This record gives sequence, structure tokens and C-alpha cells, in this order.
Amino acid sequence: MDLGRQSRVRQAFDTFFAPPEPPSEGDVLALFHRTARTVPAYRKFLQEHGIAPENIRTLDEFRTLPPVDKAGYHRKYPLPELCRGGTFDGLDMIAVSSGSSGHPTVWPRALEDELHVARRFEQVLVGAFEADRRRTLAVVCFPLGTWVGGLFTTACVRHLAAKGCPITVVAPGNNKAEILRVLPELAPHFEQVVLLGYPPFVKDVVDTGLAAGVDWPAYAIKLVLAGEVFSEQWRDLVARRAGIADPVRDIASLYGTADAGVLGTETPLSAGIRRFFAAHPDLGREVFGDARLPTLVQYDPASRFFEVHEGTLMFTADGGIPLIRYHIGDEGGLLPHDELLAFCARHGFTPADSGPELPFVYVFGRSLFTVSFFGANVYPENVTVGLEQPGISDTVTGKFVIESAEDADRDRRLRITVETAPGATADADRIAVAVRDQLLRLNSEFAHYVPPERQLPDVVLRPAGDPEYFPAGVKHRYTRPT
Repeated sequence: MDLGRQSRVRQAFDTFFAPPEPPSEGDVLALFHRTARTVPAYRKFLQEHGIAPENIRTLDEFRTLPPVDKAGYHRKYPLPELCRGGTFDGLDMIAVSSGSSGHPTVWPRALEDELHVARRFEQVLVGAFEADRRRTLAVVCFPLGTWVGGLFTTACVRHLAAKGCPITVVAPGNNKAEILRVLPELAPHFEQVVLLGYPPFVKDVVDTGLAAGVDWPAYAIKLVLAGEVFSEQWRDLVARRAGIADPVRDIASLYGTADAGVLGTETPLSAGIRRFFAAHPDLGREVFGDARLPTLVQYDPASRFFEVHEGTLMFTADGGIPLIRYHIGDEGGLLPHDELLAFCARHGFTPADSGPELPFVYVFGRSLFTVSFFGANVYPENVTVGLEQPGISDTVTGKFVIESAEDADRDRRLRITVETAPGATADADRIAVAVRDQLLRLNSEFAHYVPPERQLPDVVLRPAGDPEYFPAGVKHRYTRPT
């Protein structure tokens, strides 16, 4: 019996139940020194780079430390050496990354690690959805299994219930039939229902429920989404179909990863600002440095300390495998709270919700999920807006695959394979025109690099669940290597 573990868990719960303390620069320095002292792999890593931990005393000195990543750190050392004390002792759960980059990665964690992430769920469920005073049914629609989404989400939401929130969790996972079977039985006993899952899947649940006669407005639906960037048109479309009156407050996106759970959360404040930039793309380009509209979330520097390296994100976070200046490779940047609100005010926008005074991180995604076509990067976010146009959105599921394919003459063609909605008849020509129009509007590289005669993509329609392009039960990829 590990009595020390009992003490650590009790202390972690006491901290979780207490009001959060303001972040301090000392938090990240203390984590660095504790990791250098207790994690064998990180101690070796520093030695190999000629770094003495005692010489790192300030935040500026901390920022000189070499980043760690999967290839040069996680996969370089034996798995136990990445953990405190060089052992799995005290780590009671294992998650495995989805392998979207081609190589699954193992992430051990302890119950204490979940409590860090539970605060992020609290920010959404309590801060926006008022789940501290409304009887709430939380329906976990993320896949259940070794992946981080389903079981981690279930645990974190249950921790909020243990804290005293009137929340009940049901976890059918990404089983659409089971979700729609249990909802009519359970939902009438609650004041609101929260669906938590990946955006395309949650949309599919809503659409299938509508076709089956589900009265979504009667359930007071809220959505917690993760894993993908979605447009504001998508938010409005799903809100309308689910009977959500306030899409800014009642739909929240999480910035999450298997590496460290949830890193940041969309708040009514960040969602409102994002919608402002969606309506004013020139201002969005000025702030984000790109024509694409990223996910915009707020984060707690005491829990997840972010930095930017050459346009990509790094973070420092405690966990079963402590990560110091971990280069996750997501494209994005950081925005101080007061600076972003001041920018909005200078351009005539004051958010309706003041929100928490926390900094912002914006995320475009990873360059892995783009296709190069005539030197222009074609992003899934651009194509998504084309599929959300009136007359098209009802005929497709929202899933697609982008490829830069060679034709018989070895000329490059932009091919987009689109999943049609069950029972619907889609128009490939209409989709091609809509996607091209949105690419020209949103992607200046595409407009300027691609010859006009090659800008219309080849659209291939495939049925829902097509085993080659849209197999059930696995994480969807929007691009294919060429």
C-alpha cells in the first residue's frame, strides 16, 4: 500500500476543491527544477546538452532551454525513464495517441493529472453552461478505449460531479445508435444535455437524430467539441439544427491533445471575438497573420505554459510524463488578454461577455494536414466552408479527403473526395464550384499561385462509411500523402 500516494491524491483534491490561485512565473520554474531532479530521461537530456539545472533561475534563462519533442525525447528514452523516479509507480492510467502522424505514442498519467484538466472542463461546464446549478446530463461521444478522448473526458466530468456539480455522465462513446437510444430515456430527467465529441461526429448525431424525429430543442442541448478547427458557419448550422439559441455561449471548443489533455478552452469571450474576426477577415489576418480563421481559446499559464517557436506552439506542463518546452508542432500563436481586447475596442467591437482574464492561444492545426498544390497550401478549414454552403450542407456529412493527384498526363489535379449523407443526393459540380469560390476568397496563395484553369477541384462522391475513404470507428484524416 502506497500511503504517500494517498497523501498526494488527497492534497490534489483539496487543491481542486479550493478556488484557483493566480498564476505565477515561479510555477514553471519550479516544475522545471522538479522535473530535472526526478525524471531520469530529462536529466540525461539536459546533460547531453551541457545544461546545469541550477543555472536556470529566471524565466528568460528558462526560455533558452532546448525544446523536447516526440522524436528527440519521448521516443529516444525508455518509457519508464520519462516518468518521475523512472517508474510507473503512481501512474494508474495509460492513454495512447491516435497516431494521426503515423506513430502511436504512449502517455501514462495519474489521477492527479486529470484534476488539472478537470478545471478546464469546469471553465466550460460551469463558467458557460451553469452546470453548477442546472441538472446536467453529460453524454461522452468521444471514442472509448486507449485514446485519450473518451475515458479522460469521462473522468474529468465525474470529478466535477464529485466537487458538487449536479452532473450525471453517460458514456456511449462514438456509437451513434447507442447515443440516440439512451438520450430519449435519460434527457427528460435533466435541465440540459451536453454532447461532448469531435465536431463531424456530433454533427452526424444531430442530423441523424433530426431525421429520426428527435426533438433537440426540448433537451436544451450544449456542445463541447475538440480535435478540429471549425468555421463560424459550421457553428451556426449545427446550432440551428440542434435548437441552440446562443451558439457563442452554448458551443465550446477545446484545444486538447493526448500529450497533456486539454490545453485551453473556448469561452464565450473568445468565441465572441472569433466571430468578430470571421465577419472581418482583414482584421483577422492582421491579428493572426493568416487568412485562415484559427481556433481561439484561453489558457491558464499556471497549468499549461505556452511559448511560440517559429510560428508553432510549445508548452510546459506537469503530468505522468512531465513536458518541459514541449514542441507540439501546432501552427499558432499567443495573444495577451488586454492587448486583444484593446485591438477589438479600437475597431469598434466590445465583447458581450467579459470572460476570465486569461491569455489567448490561437491554433490553426498542423502542417501535416495540408496539401501543397502549385506551391499553395490547401487547408481543410478552407474546404469545410465550401461544404457548409446552403444547398450543399444537407447532402454531405462534412467529411472529405484532399489529395494532390496526378492524372494520365502526370499533371497535378486537386481532388476532393466527399462523403455524402445517408439517403441524400449530392451534386459534385456544385460542390466543386462552392469549394473553389471559398478557396479563392479565403486563401490568397491559392488565388495567386494556382492557374485559373486548375482552380476547380475534381470532386469525387463516396457513400457514407465508405471503407476506403471514410471507415467507421477510426479517426478521420482530411489529407492523404502523395
